[in-house]
Amino acid sequence: MDVKQVYSLVKEGLIGVEENFKTLASDNSKSFPDLHKMLEHILCGGGKVVRPLLALHSGSLYKYQHEKLVYMASASELMHIATLVHDDAIDKADVRRGRATINSIWGVDRAIIFGDYLFAKAAQFAVATGSLRVVGLFAETLEAISHGELRQGFSAYQINQTFEDYLERITGKTAALFALATEGGAVLGEASEEDIQSMRDYGISLGISFQIVDDILDFTASEKELGKPVASDLIQGTMTLPSMMLLERFPGDNPVRRIFNKEGDSRENVKEAIDLLNASDIIEDCYKMASDYSEKARRNLDNMPDTKNRQALTALADFVVKRKK
Repeated sequence: MDVKQVYSLVKEGLIGVEENFKTLASDNSKSFPDLHKMLEHILCGGGKVVRPLLALHSGSLYKYQHEKLVYMASASELMHIATLVHDDAIDKADVRRGRATINSIWGVDRAIIFGDYLFAKAAQFAVATGSLRVVGLFAETLEAISHGELRQGFSAYQINQTFEDYLERITGKTAALFALATEGGAVLGEASEEDIQSMRDYGISLGISFQIVDDILDFTASEKELGKPVASDLIQGTMTLPSMMLLERFPGDNPVRRIFNKEGDSRENVKEAIDLLNASDIIEDCYKMASDYSEKARRNLDNMPDTKNRQALTALADFVVKRKK
């Protein structure tokens, strides 16, 4: 199954998510025009809508409940958008997906409060599912994301990080949201407890694979493809898998070490890091690890109903590794 089919299978649900977001923005158009402008800016920026796809396909494997699944998909996507607003404010980033960030237009203070507002609205979508269990999952996911962000903040520019540290951080920052979408969808579809756990495990493994590829693309994609500066994580002192492998394979004087120690010209250090990556098999090894987690995700689908939605979830596991941005 190709990516277009993955989208078309749940087109009605994706339109429902879009309508929810349009309503959210329009509700404030007269009463709070400044907030309306912020909502329009952040909700009309496009994106891959991976999390809504996961929620809609996961729920559709079982007892399909359109309205509830659309609310679940909306909650997971809006929570994701809120995390991006906070990330950009913390990093003082000017560009995201090729567009000006909220903080670059309205300032960091307003961006942080706006991110809080988006979390609150996402919670309302979770409540609208009518499932207390989904609301609990939402709260647990928000806690996991906060833990991941705090771990990243406290570990900034720290050289001595292990793969386990990295894995714990990205599970909180990225994979937890994938699991919210897949587990929440299965809960609303009234799946068995065994299948709900399998869908959660699928989401976690897929999210880890997704983040590893994100960290690879931070070095290998162009600024235009990324919609932000190349190697921005490295410059900000965030340890990712490629950087970790660079430190392991090129001990001693190393551009990653210099950047983390804030030594020398950062642009020259970044260029040297990219040259070292291109001259080694590190990128290939990182992709191998991403593929391993993608395969682990696929194995969780083995006992799922053999439907087009299952095929779509399998295709998403492939897409996550093969994507270029």
